[in-house]
Amino acid sequence: MTTRWLTPGEQRAWRAYLAAARLLDDAIDRNLQQEAGMPHLFYSVLAYLSEAPDRRLRMTDLAEQLKITRSRLTYAVTRLERDGLVRREECSSDKRSSIAVLTDEGTAVLERTAPGHVETVRATLFDRLTPEQVGQLEEICTSIAGALQGEEGARGTPDGVPWLRRSSKGCA
Repeated sequence: MTTRWLTPGEQRAWRAYLAAARLLDDAIDRNLQQEAGMPHLFYSVLAYLSEAPDRRLRMTDLAEQLKITRSRLTYAVTRLERDGLVRREECSSDKRSSIAVLTDEGTAVLERTAPGHVETVRATLFDRLTPEQVGQLEEICTSIAGALQGEEGARGTPDGVPWLRRSSKGCA
């Protein structure tokens, strides 16, 4: 098998992507640490739960939406639970599953933190792009994410993606 090395243009694009992704992650994380005393992942858990019906999701579904392993989600939820922002409930139809529930205190933290978070995202990303570039960014990221999740003839299978490995359905 012959290695398909990156062209100079691909190498520049790859390194630009890495630099932008790391700097963006760092800026968002710093802002959320200052505003709410939590990393971006913890904020994302609260945000996804706030958008779910009754502010509750199965842990496996939440891991899938966040694109993280279940063990990483368990760690985050345990920390958020300790702070009273999330609670866990047992799943009555599947004893192996649990439900993450956003508490009223978690909702209050999210509502207090969201304006600053949105402003950071806007200032660090969207204010630097034209409307056409925003559409291109969405298209590019959707294409990459779809391929990595096993869609559109990707080489990998959904079973290879940790957050797509599923236990039995239940506890919607």
